[in-house]
Amino acid sequence: MTPDLVFTVCNYGVIPAWLLLAFAPGWVGTQRIVHALWIPCLLGLVYLLTFLVNPGPQPEGGGFGSLAGVMALFTSPYAVLVGWVHYLAFDLFVGAWEVRDAQRRGIPHLWVLPCLFFTLMLGPIGLLLYLTLRYARLRVTTLEEA
Repeated sequence: MTPDLVFTVCNYGVIPAWLLLAFAPGWVGTQRIVHALWIPCLLGLVYLLTFLVNPGPQPEGGGFGSLAGVMALFTSPYAVLVGWVHYLAFDLFVGAWEVRDAQRRGIPHLWVLPCLFFTLMLGPIGLLLYLTLRYARLRVTTLEEA
């Protein structure tokens, strides 16, 4: 499979999970699909395989020690794909946590929807929005489970 095809499959493949989180958070199917190990494990496997299949040597000057080094790494389609799958996996994990945490703490789901949107589109901003909502509603300053 080409990096473009893997990107497309992964990118559109997570959308049903996000829709379930947004529109059917309490449905047993959401619990079985989104809150189970399947999606994170599949994305993790894609991540690992893409990382291992990456053809050719590391781009000259590439590495994680500087911004220029990271920019050099992302000149490879495989490196960009690995990075994107990383975002997809972790953003979905955070979105699922936001929904579970809100349910446990009695935060209305309609209030969580904007957080989910921003977590999908801009990861850390969505998490910041949810944590702000959580604090404003409950004065909770810890990530401990309720």
